[in-house]
Amino acid sequence: MEILNTIFYFIVTLGILVFIHELGHFLAAKLFRMRVDVFSLGFPPRAFGKQIGETDYCVSWIPIGGYVKIAGMIDESFDTEYLNQEPQPWEYRSKPIWQRMIVISAGVIMNVLLAIAIFWGINYVQGRSVWDTTEVGYVLEGSPAEAAGLKGGDKILKINNRHIANWDDVRNHIYLENIGNDLNFTVLRNGQEVAVKAPQQLLNGLSEGSFGITPNHTEIVINTVEPGKPAAKLGLKPSDVLLTLDGQPIRYDRRVNEIVRAHAGKPLQVEWKRGDSLMSGTVVPSDKGLIGISFGLRYNGPIKKTEYTLLEALPEGVKSIRNVIGLTAQGIAGIISGKTPFSQSVAGPIKIAQLASQTAELGIITYLSFMAFLSISLAILNILPIPALDGGHLVFLIVEGIIGRELPVKLKLIIQRAGFVLLLAFMAFAVYNDIRNF
Repeated sequence: MEILNTIFYFIVTLGILVFIHELGHFLAAKLFRMRVDVFSLGFPPRAFGKQIGETDYCVSWIPIGGYVKIAGMIDESFDTEYLNQEPQPWEYRSKPIWQRMIVISAGVIMNVLLAIAIFWGINYVQGRSVWDTTEVGYVLEGSPAEAAGLKGGDKILKINNRHIANWDDVRNHIYLENIGNDLNFTVLRNGQEVAVKAPQQLLNGLSEGSFGITPNHTEIVINTVEPGKPAAKLGLKPSDVLLTLDGQPIRYDRRVNEIVRAHAGKPLQVEWKRGDSLMSGTVVPSDKGLIGISFGLRYNGPIKKTEYTLLEALPEGVKSIRNVIGLTAQGIAGIISGKTPFSQSVAGPIKIAQLASQTAELGIITYLSFMAFLSISLAILNILPIPALDGGHLVFLIVEGIIGRELPVKLKLIIQRAGFVLLLAFMAFAVYNDIRNF
C-alpha cells in the first residue's frame, strides 16, 4: 500500500508541475498564433494520446519532463522536415525574436507563478507564524558560529545594524540578506551588549543550516520511519524526539547524519523520548550509513502569528519565493564550487516520489509547500543555459539577436543532441544515486 501511495503522489506531483510548465509554452505559442503540433508529458517516443485539431496531446515514454512541439522549431523531437519549405506565418521561425523568447520563457514563468499561487494561498489560509525568539539555544562545535564567538544563551539584537525581531529575521539575514558580506552581530549576553563578528572567510559556501546555531526551545523530532529499515526494527516512530546518539546529546539536525554515517555497519546507541517516556536501544546503520528516518528541527517556544487578507497574502507569497530562489541558488553555488558533494544534492524520481509521499502524510500544507519548492527548482533547472533545456534555447535566440541571423541548423541539431544525451546521463545518475541511497 505504501508503494502505491508513493507512486500515486509522484505521478500527481510531477504531472502537475510538468503540465503547468508545458502549458506556459503552449499558451504563449497560441498567443502569438504559432501552430502547436504536439503537447507531450514526457520525452519521445510517444506512448499514447489523442489528436485534437492541429495538436497531438500525448504521454511519452521518457519521464524526465515534457515538451511542446511548435511548428518551425528545433526541439526534443529533432524534426527538420519544415526546412524543406519556405517559412510559414504560423511557424516559430517566422516570428520576431522577442516573441520567441517569451514562448521559451513561458514555462519557467508558469512554474514561478504556480509557486507564488501556492504560497499566496497558504499565507491567506493559515497566516504567517514565526518563531518569536532571537535567543541562541545551541552552537554547533566547529561551526562558523562557534568560530565567530557566538554562545548559547546569546540574544541576537542586530545583524549588520538591522534590528532582529524573531528567528525568521535571523535566518534571512544570515543566509539571504548578507550573502558575500561579513556578519556583524550585536547580542545581549549576561545583561550586556556584546559585538560578535563573523568575517566572510568563515562564511564561504554557507548554506541553509550550516552557520551552526539553533534557537532555544528546539528539539530534533523524527518525521518518518521507513518500514523494514534499522530504525523501524529498533522501534522508532514518527514524532519521537531524538535525545542522544552514541551518548552525544543531539541538538542540531546535521549532527544526526554525521554520527549515523560514522557508525555505518557498527552498533549505535540511541536514546529518544516518546511523550513522557524515555527509551533507548541499539541500532546498526546500513553500510551506507543510513537507518531509514527523516527528521527535522521542531520548535516548542513562543510563536507569533500574523493573519493576512487576500491582497496582503500576495506579497508574502512573493517573499517566500525570493527566499526559496536564494537558498536554491546557494545550493547550486555550493555544487559548482565543490563545497557540496554533487551526489548529496541530486534527487532523482525515486527520492522525489518518497518526499512527495512523506510530505503528503504530514498534511496538505506541507505537501503544497514541497510542490511549490519543487516548482521553483524545476524553473531554475530549466532556465540554466544547457542545450535541450529552455535556457539553451534562450542562448540560441540571444546569439541570433546579436549576430542578426539564424544559427546553422546543423549546429543547432548537434548541440541539441549533445544536450539531450547530457540530460539522459544526468537522469541515469540521479536514478542510480537514489537506488544507492535507498
